[in-house]
Parts: sequence; structure tokens; C-alpha cells
Amino acid sequence: MENKVPDPESAPPEGESVEIETLRAEVERLRQEVRLGGSAWQRTQLARHDQRPYTLDYVERLFTGFTELHGDRRFRDDPAIVSGMAFYRGRPVMVIGQQKGRDLKQRQIRNFGYAQPEGYRKALRAMKLAEKFSRPIITFIDTPGAYPSIGAEERGQAEAIAHNLREMSRLGVPVVVCIIGEGGSGGALGIGVGNRVLMLENAIYTVITPEGCSAILWKDQNHVEAAATALRLTARDLEDFGIVDEIVPEPPGGAHSDHAGAAALLDERLDAALSTLAGKSAAELRDERYAKFRRMGPVLGASAGA
Repeated sequence: MENKVPDPESAPPEGESVEIETLRAEVERLRQEVRLGGSAWQRTQLARHDQRPYTLDYVERLFTGFTELHGDRRFRDDPAIVSGMAFYRGRPVMVIGQQKGRDLKQRQIRNFGYAQPEGYRKALRAMKLAEKFSRPIITFIDTPGAYPSIGAEERGQAEAIAHNLREMSRLGVPVVVCIIGEGGSGGALGIGVGNRVLMLENAIYTVITPEGCSAILWKDQNHVEAAATALRLTARDLEDFGIVDEIVPEPPGGAHSDHAGAAALLDERLDAALSTLAGKSAAELRDERYAKFRRMGPVLGASAGA
């Protein structure tokens, strides 16, 4: 008797079809649960999703004529940070961002998004070039933090980041910061001093990873969920604190499920931010940036004489 090969195009049996629809409904319910009230740890995992769009994914979809700049003119090029001139909606801009690799080989080349001092010096070189030619600067933050190796420390990791903080505060051109994934500590802030800070709804921005916080406070890795909650690292928390200016929504399934949709949503807010800053003088941009960061970190409940 001849065995019949199932037709792949044929519809599944009725029982299987019902089960598939049930599973789809459950997936959608879980997506909405995370979107509307997901825990800090759930959002941390989404921010780290290996299919989430990275800087170069946004460059491909939002910019034209991207010409990458390499090297810090002091030591070497750092692939963990990409920078280059491009056009955004016909306007010349400078793009700078941290880049994680998509596969193991690329992750090793990009050092998993951990930038070294030469990366921050390359970023600053690109910013100074943008200022020279009056180009707005757009940065994309997505890093677990600055690379803490002995070599990086020997080459001045802390100094490079501190230098960037000072020089970014003095730039005479608009700076728009986009937090698209992980925003880890000084590694993120090294390209994060901007007039406007946009943050995707499932991104995180924190002084230390939940794992690092758990290791310090509890001496183990078993309390990452509590640590993530205590760190107040979600977009909603940071908007409440005035750390970020605007939360950028993601597609229903998250940015990792729809790169084009995530880029389109960011495009809308990015264009509005640049339009708001257009026409302001260098002095106005500096004063606005200074005031913005001076407003951060008030001590709640402190007495006036404290």
C-alpha cells in the first residue's frame, strides 16, 4: 500500500488549527502583558534580545549616503562604535552609535558592544567634525558598558569617557540621543549627553547591570529580578525622573520582531526632535543642554538647610 505524503500547503486538521490559534492568542496576550506592565527584568531581557535592531540596522533604514569614519588618530579603530556622515531626510548629519554583532564572529569583532577608549575618542573626533561643518549629531546607545579590561584602563578608559562628557556639553550643534537597547553606565553616557534623549519603550538605562547589582548586594546572581526593579531602569521610570525626554513606542511584538516598524516609529520622533532644535544658536543649545543635566538627580525630601 502506497504511503501518502502530506501536502505542506494543505490546512492542518481542525483540532490542530484550534490549538495553533489558542497558542497565537496566548503569545499575543503575553506580548501585551509585557508591553503594558512588564517587569523591569522582562524589559531587560527584551533590551538584550539577540534579534533586536542595532545601530547599523537603523542606519540602513533611516539614513542615506552613510560614509563611515574609522580610527581615533591615536591608537586604532574600535569596531564597537561606528560613526559616519550621512543624510537624514535630506539633511546632512553625523551618526554615532554602539554596535553589537549579530552572530558569534561579528560579536567578537564588535567586542559584544563593549567600547574601549579609542572608541570614545573616535566618537569625539566625529562630533568635532560635525561641529566644524554645522551638522546635527545623532547617537545610538546600545552597550552593556565600557570595556573594563586592563588594556582599556591602561589606555585611559575613564579619562576618555570623562573627556567626552565635558566636550559634548560644549558642542555648538544639536545632539539627539537615542537609547535603542542597553544603556549601561558610563559606557552609554560617553555618547549620551544630548539636547534631546529618546528611549525605546523596551530599552533600559542604568548605572549597573542587574547581575552586577545582585552580585554586590546579595553576593550571588539569584536576585537579578529584584535588582532590576530596584534600579528603576525602564523607560517609564526614567521619563518620570526626567532623565529621558520621550519614550518611543515599539511595534506590537517588540522591536526585535519588526525592524522596519521600529525604525519608522523612531523616525517620527527623531524628525520632531531635530525640527525642535533647528535654528537655535550654539549658545542656546549649550545652555539648554547644561540646564537639562543640572536638573537631574534632586534629593527628594531633603531639608533646605541640609
